[in-house]
Amino acid sequence: MDLLKIENVTKRYSGHTALNDVSLTVPQGSIYGLLGPNGAGKTTLIRVINRITLPDAGRVIFNGNEITDQDIYQIGYLPEERGLYKKMKVGEQAIFFARLKGLSRREAVVRLKEWFVRLGIESWWNRKVEDLSKGMAQKVQFITTVLHEPKLLIFDEPFSGFDPINANLLKQEILRLRDKGATVIFSTHNMSSVEEICDHITLINKSRNILSGSVDELRHRFGENVFEVIYRGEGATFESAVAPMADVLGTADVADTPYISSRIRLHDGASVRESIAVANNAVELRSFREVIPSMNDIFIRAVEGTL
Repeated sequence: MDLLKIENVTKRYSGHTALNDVSLTVPQGSIYGLLGPNGAGKTTLIRVINRITLPDAGRVIFNGNEITDQDIYQIGYLPEERGLYKKMKVGEQAIFFARLKGLSRREAVVRLKEWFVRLGIESWWNRKVEDLSKGMAQKVQFITTVLHEPKLLIFDEPFSGFDPINANLLKQEILRLRDKGATVIFSTHNMSSVEEICDHITLINKSRNILSGSVDELRHRFGENVFEVIYRGEGATFESAVAPMADVLGTADVADTPYISSRIRLHDGASVRESIAVANNAVELRSFREVIPSMNDIFIRAVEGTL
């Protein structure tokens, strides 16, 4: 089942088209990466989903119906531009935001205390916001975004400013929320995070959706028929054996072992099974594995138009 559908959305500003006929579908219970270079249109799309701005054309379908203002209470949005009231105490400010999301003060305090402990900031409850580090402030805003347990969570660059330990903590919490039933969209430039936690992605470039799909399917689809072969024997013997069916892209010794590693690109129509057999007859074969492109490679190739 799909929680969110963007259907042919276009948004124009004076002299500029921010979104041009963009469509995508976000499955319920998934983590969906919204990718693209700066200025591509990602933030505009997030603002359209949140009804901060309305599209000039197209529709946003939420939970089976065209989205309304009431649906916004089922969405949690953490924008890239962070903002807390510096002179307020941390706990009172968190309660204030929770009340805006419809929670009673009593329920807000119970949930907040639990979250503050989870993220290791319980000692900051009575401190002023202006005393918080950037990372601590981001934790507070993350908590206020997820506290009312919305169906859809939207995070814009949620890991910026975090050290690796706290970034990993946040990733684990996002995965936990997904496992509890939330659907998550996050906009990021961090391709390693995409590979670690995203189920699906859309890549927006120059206001258009240029690529969508599951992360695993896209990585395999845009593989270049490149394999890494590790073996013991003569490099020249190996290269001569595989020459009829593959180009050798590079060869290097495997450190502190008697093995050699070669990368090959199979010719169109060449059989992987036959290539393994030929290599094994020529040298002592240790491994033969496909080299799958990273999401960073796919991102660069898509934006440059070389896919």
